[in-house]
Amino acid sequence: MQFRLTYQEISDLIARKAGRSIPVIYGGPHTVRISYDVNVFFKSANIGLDLTVDEVDEEGNIYLSYNGGMGIDFMIRTALNHAKNQPGGDMLDILPDNRIMFNLSKATQSAAASQGEGMPMGSLFDHIRLRDISFDEQFAIIDFEPKGI
Repeated sequence: MQFRLTYQEISDLIARKAGRSIPVIYGGPHTVRISYDVNVFFKSANIGLDLTVDEVDEEGNIYLSYNGGMGIDFMIRTALNHAKNQPGGDMLDILPDNRIMFNLSKATQSAAASQGEGMPMGSLFDHIRLRDISFDEQFAIIDFEPKGI
């Protein structure tokens, strides 16, 4: 089974949750490009980042890699270390070589569920197995199958 989201839907979701508009565009079969403007020393600069889904394993762990250049990679690593101390941060493992692993088996409750906006992620992943995350020109495609079938 597949669940498809347009890049605009993803950007809108980020804007609602983060309060900041971040465009997401197609970058390849397993890669999206993310860019946004930041103010650095009283000057606006556009920062771009390629985010690649390297693997989704049998346990539902998602392995990602990112590349934005040396300075950007340092900022991302700093932000990831900060994120580890936030709710849900136990799902995040920072790996060498600009890689990240999201351990979905540790997802006992999503931030949305803790705010009363849906079901806990743990219960969702008790019923489905994530097979892949890929991209085409129009959509981010989440491929999954129900467990027990």
